Amino acid sequence: MAQEIVVSLFGLLILMFRCFLMISANMEGDALHSLRTSLQDPNNVLQSWDPTLVNPCTWFHVTCNNENSVIRVDLGNAALSGQLVPLGQLKNLQYLELYSNNISGPIPNDLGNLTNLVSLDLYMNSFSGPIPDTLGKLTRLRFLRLNNNSLSGPIPMSLTNVTTLQVLDLSNNRLSGPVPDNGSFSLFTPISFANNLNLCGPVTGRPCPGSPPFSPPPPFIPPSTVQPPGENGPTGAIAGGVAAGAALLFAAPAMAFAWWRRRKPREHFFDVPAEEDPEVHLGQLKRFSLRELQVATDTFSNILGRGGFGKVYKGRLADGSLVAVKRLKEERTPGGELQFQTEVEMISMAVHRNLLRLRGFCMTPTERLLVYPYMANGSVASCLRERPPSEPPLDWPTRKRIALGSARGLSYLHDHCDPKIIHRDVKAANILLDEEFEAVVGDFGLAKLMDYKDTHVTTAVRGTIGHIAPEYLSTGKSSEKTDVFGYGIMLLELITGQRAFDLARLANDDDVMLLDWVKSLLKEKKLEMLVDPDLKSNYIDTEVEQLIQVALLCTQGSPMERPKMSEVVRMLEGDGLAEKWEEWQKVEVIHQDVELAPHRTSEWILDSTDNLHAFELSGPR
Repeated sequence: MAQEIVVSLFGLLILMFRCFLMISANMEGDALHSLRTSLQDPNNVLQSWDPTLVNPCTWFHVTCNNENSVIRVDLGNAALSGQLVPLGQLKNLQYLELYSNNISGPIPNDLGNLTNLVSLDLYMNSFSGPIPDTLGKLTRLRFLRLNNNSLSGPIPMSLTNVTTLQVLDLSNNRLSGPVPDNGSFSLFTPISFANNLNLCGPVTGRPCPGSPPFSPPPPFIPPSTVQPPGENGPTGAIAGGVAAGAALLFAAPAMAFAWWRRRKPREHFFDVPAEEDPEVHLGQLKRFSLRELQVATDTFSNILGRGGFGKVYKGRLADGSLVAVKRLKEERTPGGELQFQTEVEMISMAVHRNLLRLRGFCMTPTERLLVYPYMANGSVASCLRERPPSEPPLDWPTRKRIALGSARGLSYLHDHCDPKIIHRDVKAANILLDEEFEAVVGDFGLAKLMDYKDTHVTTAVRGTIGHIAPEYLSTGKSSEKTDVFGYGIMLLELITGQRAFDLARLANDDDVMLLDWVKSLLKEKKLEMLVDPDLKSNYIDTEVEQLIQVALLCTQGSPMERPKMSEVVRMLEGDGLAEKWEEWQKVEVIHQDVELAPHRTSEWILDSTDNLHAFELSGPR
């Protein structure tokens, strides 16, 4: 009897928990539906946000955790307009991305109730009014970007209490009043507050009304020399005094600037004489001394890996945090220091959830080092092929999340960095995994930069065999579509668990190139042989098929035919893949008399790959 009561109580608890989840999902769905109704959506980006569906986790541009709670809303660059409604019901929301739209009106105060928020990206909109003081309650916030709006009023002092804040951009607004210089704000430099003409304080170079002018430190007085008696009499003393006064008058502005530089943490500035570029702004980067990194890495003895740009070492800083230190190969070229500064600036400006964030750097006459957070779960490649037997393999939902996250990171490099950043070596080994197994694109720091609509011709092809796009291999020209090709190969690595280039496949008379091997199996109608055996049938056939579709679209021989990474993101979110695939079939399939049978697994691929051009089937050898 007692056992039956326990079972009944347990069942009741499960039922109550399910009811709670349904109510929570309903509340979150209601909040998101309210957002949809308040926004104008000319491109039907929000078409899937159906209020009749209980669970918003099925909607495009919405990401949920394992408990079906919304943790991310990504509506960046979606041509939306209207006003932002209160979203306080999204209690577990971590990422709110509404950048590059035309949303207007005030920023709702109740965003301060989203206490799990890690990133708030509202930049490049038309928001007006003050910055809500309630944002100071977001104790987990790391990224706050409100730049390029029409925000006015003072900067809330409450924001200085957000000790987790790593990136702050309030530039290009209409803010006024003093810029705080305490708490977390002591780390931020003028670039965070640029083009707000009514802001004041030392960081802006404009004194606030009623405050004393900036006082430079006393000038350096060299040691005096003893003069023989009678030499340099009163006339000489007067002349010397006049000259000193004139020198002080002209030197005062320079000394004031030097004082401001000294009051900020020294690590924000380069100190290489005659090789500092005054046009470079390094944001909130820390400059490490070489000695600090030698101690942290045990004299560069703990090697994590080797790459085309140098070795990577594991280290532990004085504060106990783990880091990965990339020690770059020395390339003795003219202007090397200035080029390094430029590249460091580009890295520091590329901040996104799915990009490896640069934490700091070190530059000496003989060393160039970059310091990144340590990724405890390694890379996708190591998880796929170097996993200890005691650790579980990457499951299918995690692989899907990696595919989407890495696509978002690459899309940001291509579409939201100015100048755009071309990675040129996209592969599973360069997709890292954070503590939540979220994809983080790494090793883009020294990618060649290119201006909009330009291509870049390099003197040497950088990349990894099996991942290099055919046109890059043959001409040396790289573009966004070079990265798209590499991404497509990375998708095939995720699906198959195989290497992009593997001579071991010759033992079975298979192709050494992964792309060729995949296509040959598809022609033989052996889709099941493509999937990583570690998954043990724990995957959904249709989702595998969709991912292979995206991979084949990305690895077309002609770069003009490949989708942009922003299109890839939309396809992975379920928007436009069927149309894109149908369009591609019409172009690529030579024999049109083959009857398609959608109900048969992988028929959609078989009919489309049987007759691909020989150039495409050969791949980048």
